Parts: sequence; C-alpha cells; structure tokens
Amino acid sequence: MTAQAANDLDPFWMPFTANRSFKAHPRLLASAKDMHYFTPEGRRILDGTAGLWCVNAGHARKPIVEAIQRQAEVLDYAPTFQLGHPLVFELAARLGMLFPGDIDHVFFAGSGSEAVDTALKIALAYQRARGFENRTRLIGRQKGYHGVGFGGISVGGLENNRRGFPTLPGVDHLPHTLSLEEAAFSRGQPTWGAHLADELETLIAQHGAETIAAVIVEPLSGSAGVIVPPVGYLERLREITARHDILLIFDEVITGFGRVGGVTAAETLGVIPDLITCAKGLTNGAVPMGAVGVRKGIYDAVVNGAAGPGIELFHGYTYSGHPLAAAAALATLDVYEAEGLYDRAHDLGDYWQEAVHSLKGLPNVIDVRNLGLVAAVELASRPEAPGARATEVFHRAFDSGLLIRVTGDVIALSPPLIIDKAQIDELIGGLADLLKTTP
Repeated sequence: MTAQAANDLDPFWMPFTANRSFKAHPRLLASAKDMHYFTPEGRRILDGTAGLWCVNAGHARKPIVEAIQRQAEVLDYAPTFQLGHPLVFELAARLGMLFPGDIDHVFFAGSGSEAVDTALKIALAYQRARGFENRTRLIGRQKGYHGVGFGGISVGGLENNRRGFPTLPGVDHLPHTLSLEEAAFSRGQPTWGAHLADELETLIAQHGAETIAAVIVEPLSGSAGVIVPPVGYLERLREITARHDILLIFDEVITGFGRVGGVTAAETLGVIPDLITCAKGLTNGAVPMGAVGVRKGIYDAVVNGAAGPGIELFHGYTYSGHPLAAAAALATLDVYEAEGLYDRAHDLGDYWQEAVHSLKGLPNVIDVRNLGLVAAVELASRPEAPGARATEVFHRAFDSGLLIRVTGDVIALSPPLIIDKAQIDELIGGLADLLKTTP
C-alpha cells in the first residue's frame, strides 16, 4: 500500500458522519484492549459506549480472538443455502436455550438491520401461513430505530433516517414514551407513561386487528437517546397484542446480552415477545452477525405447516450463519457466562445510577435517565443550533480521553460490561468537568 493511499481519507464515504467536518479534523482509533481504545499516536481513550453499543465484554478479548483465528484456519466460509456447517447449528441451539419462553428457533443474518427485516418478513409469512392474507400491516413507534433497511426505516420513527427515501405501505406508529415534563430525572423505569400503550387499541380500532401482522418496539430505545420503558408499558403492549392475535417483536439489537441485565431485556423486564432480534453483543462486535429468535409455534406454522416439499421461506443472506461469526458468537457466550457479565448490570446498577444522576444540576443538563448499564444525559439545545452543544462535548471528550456517543443534544453512555467502579468515576467525573465548561 502506498503512503498516499494509507493517508487519504477522502475515498471512504463514512456512515452516519458529517464527512466534510470529520475529514477536516479526523478522530482515528488504531487499536483497543479491554476498556480502552488507542489513537495512532498511542493516546488512551476510555470507551464509554462499548464501541457502538456492541463490545459488551471489552475489546480484543483473547478467547474470542483465538476462536476466530482457529475457525479461519479450518473453515473460513460455508454457505447455508441447502448446506450447513456444525457451528451454526450449535449456536442456534445454544441461543434457543438462552432466549426466554419458547423462543427456541433462530434465523441468522449479517447485522441488526438485516435481523429486523428478517423478523418483519417472518411475521408476514406466519400470518400468511395461517391463512390471514390480509394481516400485512406493521406497527412501529415514533423515535424507534430498527436499522437502515427499507423495512427498518419504515417501522422506525426517526425522521432523519426516513426523509428522502420511500417507505413500505401499510405501516403506522405508536407514540413514543419520552416526556421531560412528566418524567425527567427518573431513576430506572419512569412511573409515568404506561397508558401510552393503549394507543395501540386506537390503531387497532382504526385499521382493524384483522389487517395487522405485528408490532415492533425496542424494549429500551437506544439510538433515539435512551428512552426507558415506563413501568407497565411493555406488559400492556404484550396483553393487547396477544388478545388481538398480533405478533409482538422486541428489537434487542442494543439491549441483548447483558446490557440491561440478563441475556435479554425480555427476561429482565419479564415480558416475553414472539420474536427477538439481536446483533451487536452477540459476537461482542468482533465479526458482524445478526439473529432473530422465533417462537416454536411460528416456526412450525411457516416450516412444518408448509404444503409440499421445497423452500418454505424465500429469504436469507450470503453471510447467514457465517463460520467466523458463529465461532465468535460461541466464544463470546462463553466469556459472558464465565465472567458473570449477564449479572453485571445488576451488580453495578446502583453505583452506575448514582454516578450518572450526580450530573443533575450541572449547566444545561435537563434530564438524566438510566436502565441497566445504559444512561442518557440530555442537554438544553442552543438557540438555532440543535445538537451543537452535545457535539462540542463529544469532540472535547475525545480530546480528553473519553469516548461518548451523541444523538441530537443527548449524550448516550453504554460502557463495556467489564467496567469497574473506578472507571465509572473516571467516565462520569470527566464528563462532569466537560459539562461545567461547555457554554
């Protein structure tokens, strides 16, 4: 590689990035280990975001690295169209034992976005398999993020992601549950907002239950700025969907694998959906992989109930169940279990909560919210410049050795689950110093 190619930033069209601004003032990461990234100059950056909500067990963990290396030497790639390889069946069985209830079948994809589109297709296929051809409507939620496929942006509720792109017909949205007027500075699940689940009854009355295939929500909305479900809200959604024979999909791409405690948020919050999407923490971010956990009855209706021989669901990806991803996932699950990381959000939850809520009262802080090892610090927007204040904090944090994430004027925190109390103090203390000095 020539020096010119190695140092030319222009050819890479960066995702979800202000490309012109970044390339004028780049922020580069060259290596990582455990709780830290390192810049090309060797400067240490404390990871307060688990990469992008995904490196739950910390960076460059030896068991995961070695599993990927071993697998690359044995079987680097194998198709799963009309063929298979042992690891993917082992992983599916293991996930089926970890997912709650009778969610015991798994369809693999290459990312969270692909997992969401897969779940939506499975929901439609299930309704069709039962003879309900008219159940094609999908219900998402305002401020929901379900990836960037056309299905995901259709059921998603982030306008910037939808603007300029066509979306699927027959989609509607529930209202979001965030209210600073009613629930600012809630610790854990807010007590206000369960009644908003009843808006699903309004949509059912408007469209007819016989037209609705599925409702999809994130148990905790991450990318929208950490919107925590009100007490009783998810329970109410479950009751309504079950009563009207509508599938309930939990998008757990962010919340899966210990982020809010337990293997899934469904388990932790005690609400079992019909399908669960996951990705990110499934492989600790080491190799891209997504998955959809499916209840046995759904699988049976589509696959075992199919008329005649042949393919039951015309869907899949070149990288569904990729051998390196399967090896990474199995090793990641081993690390989670061996180190008790599913319990880490519970073990550190009170300390984390007290730490993040200590930011209340600092300049421009208008809300702090948290659940498990996730938190958001919302800042007042500058007049005529929404998002500018949090972006400035993000840049200054990186320069001072902290990695945070911002969306609009919300600072999101989701550190690797291996974080300790001293590192929590470093992260929150450093953020406090920045907030005190950011106009």
